[in-house]
Amino acid sequence: MKPPFRPHQLALRIATGASILNSGLDKRGADEDTAMGLHGMAVGTYPFLDKVDPATFTRILSAGEIALGTALLVPLVPSRLAGAGLSAFAAGLLGLYLRTPGMHKPRSLAPTPDGLPLSKDLWLLGAGLSLVLEGCERD
Repeated sequence: MKPPFRPHQLALRIATGASILNSGLDKRGADEDTAMGLHGMAVGTYPFLDKVDPATFTRILSAGEIALGTALLVPLVPSRLAGAGLSAFAAGLLGLYLRTPGMHKPRSLAPTPDGLPLSKDLWLLGAGLSLVLEGCERD
């Protein structure tokens, strides 16, 4: 039986998993202003989220980040599955970057200073896709 990951994937999984887990843990018990800020930014990109209460949205986001970070950190979770989750999460974050005014320079994908924190999510997408593609290669 093949192990669910390759040893060289550990650094990638630990770095991304720890970062996302920490982000999720930081959002637990977020105050009302934080929840409204997170929700407001998300609604600007994904209008259907307007139907979700800001506190509920923040709890769900926190739980999702905790689950994804844990999946990346637990070596029993197959890399292809953890990578698919990471890719989906990163794609959603990149949507924020691409659709939020002021995040990138006009007529360019280059980030503005405000967009730099979101532009780094491209690395998360690359990491997730690498895990998925390598998992497919092994089958």
